[in-house]
Amino acid sequence: MLATEAVATLVGREESATVNAVADEIGIDQSGASRLVKSAVDAGYLTVTTAPSDGRRREVSVTSAGLTALRQAHAWQEEIFAELTAGWSQRRRDDFQRAMADLIARSYAIGA
Repeated sequence: MLATEAVATLVGREESATVNAVADEIGIDQSGASRLVKSAVDAGYLTVTTAPSDGRRREVSVTSAGLTALRQAHAWQEEIFAELTAGWSQRRRDDFQRAMADLIARSYAIGA
């Protein structure tokens, strides 16, 4: 799921989803990302194609099965978040989610 999430995130930001970009997104080396991508391809979650503009470049995309798996994973994460924050007000939950989103956006802005 990690590689699938990374590819979906890259595509969502309108960035090229290559194995190197996946490695950067996850924070691991290229060979590790390559293995994760291969596992996700084998599971049917990702596809790898040759870029039309450069035959040496391989682009990764999420399959419909990958999108379904991501939706299921996100639903599970929401369930766990609800359990972890049981007893919190909706405002506290919203504030926490906004703060986390801000931290993530800031990490991209500073290149962390």
